[in-house]
Amino acid sequence: MKAINFNKIILLLLGLVVFNACVEDDDFDTPNTTVIEPTLDAPVISVDQLIDLYEQDFLAFIDDLGLDPNNPGDSFAIENAREGFRYSLENDNNYVNGYVVSIDEAGNWFEELIIQNRADQGSAGVRVMIDVNPLFVRYQFGQLVYVKVTGLFIGSSNGVITLGKTEGLEKIPSAQEQDFILRSPQVEEIVPTEISLSNIDAALENVYVRINNVQFGANLVLGSDPISFAGEQQDEFDGERILESCDDGGTIILSTSTFADFKSLPLPNGQGSLNGILTNDFFGEVFNIVINSPEDIDFGGIENRCDPGEFFFDANIDCDDTPVMGGSSVFSENFEAYDDAGELIAAGWTLINIGGGSYTWGLDEFSNNNYVIGNGFNSDEDDIDTWLISPPIDFDGTSEDVLNFEVQTNFDGGEVMSVYVSTNFVDIESDSNWSLLQDVVIPSGPSGGFGTFQDAGPVNTSCINGSAVRLAFRYTGSDSGITTRYHVDNIEITGN
Repeated sequence: MKAINFNKIILLLLGLVVFNACVEDDDFDTPNTTVIEPTLDAPVISVDQLIDLYEQDFLAFIDDLGLDPNNPGDSFAIENAREGFRYSLENDNNYVNGYVVSIDEAGNWFEELIIQNRADQGSAGVRVMIDVNPLFVRYQFGQLVYVKVTGLFIGSSNGVITLGKTEGLEKIPSAQEQDFILRSPQVEEIVPTEISLSNIDAALENVYVRINNVQFGANLVLGSDPISFAGEQQDEFDGERILESCDDGGTIILSTSTFADFKSLPLPNGQGSLNGILTNDFFGEVFNIVINSPEDIDFGGIENRCDPGEFFFDANIDCDDTPVMGGSSVFSENFEAYDDAGELIAAGWTLINIGGGSYTWGLDEFSNNNYVIGNGFNSDEDDIDTWLISPPIDFDGTSEDVLNFEVQTNFDGGEVMSVYVSTNFVDIESDSNWSLLQDVVIPSGPSGGFGTFQDAGPVNTSCINGSAVRLAFRYTGSDSGITTRYHVDNIEITGN
């Protein structure tokens, strides 16, 4: 009698099972990828309300430290306190809703989601840290989302309001993404909030904004070798490129990650508008703007640029005679009416750097006294040629005109300030002629500290004629060379 091979029988039976299992069957379920409106188990607050909760607690915190937000002398200590302050939401049973404005498809964002309070011209935003990459496959531009804040902390990280896990504002773990962030099927068109570079509101950080009539500097984009977004040898982590306004002379840094897939593209050489998210640099000190992709830039051709006209230098002016103090005020400026450079520009002053850089004169304050400041230290520019140009001054209505102003010369490493006049300056886009006021003597100061305000006059200007004369203070320092710091105040021209 032949022995039965049970192993072969078992293999035969298994084969029949597999064969039957592989019979084609079209009756299967397609995964459902439709986003449905989530059912929320807690109340919803807006981004504005969330930030208000944080700010109220922060004000109480600094009050306990004896700091006063209305005291300019406390501002530095308050900003330092803000970076370390965290508002705990561990017991806060709420969702915060907002519209997604950051898209990481091009690699310019990494494991962070920026949401703002409304789709049409947002006014407040928050950054949500999450350990997921990429995020664009789940969160569309303009999509409404709900973030469960229970168990999170909110605080300032590098100057940007941020939601995260723990007091270190760490990223929400990927495994908990859908526990904290719920998507709505609602997707809205995002209308950017328009801003002026001369007067940026810090409350608009984390908001999708638009800046109009801007361009990259001629030294970056004109010529045979234009610079890229972030693909240069010196770019580490981020490429920082200065945008300049054709409207008010303001500037801002466009920051691009060296991991962005468009990092090696050349910067556009025209002029136009740019949409992006307002944020801060790594140190939380300087406003930056970050785009989602190059499609956020809408520049025209090179013919649309607003590069400054050329400055021509004529013979020096020396009015010879001993100045006679006049009794009538022709022009007077003590800078007390302005809070920032934007207000200075709005009053008719012009700030321009004709050396190809971006550093300009600024407005500063000490001990309740406003003044303008020219300072090459930490400017990152080696060939500064920046001008502070006055509004038009009428010299035709008086005689025996005399110029007086005060200068505080600090950390004096050599004289790099001079004073010029022009009778044909109209705007920064037009050519103009300038003459050095030869009789101006700039006071010297200490080499290792701050000096005191000293008179730089009287200077005889009686030989100057014209109904729209411009007075200009020129600073030509260098971050790698002479960094003398000048404070200028109480400018006055008198006549008879």
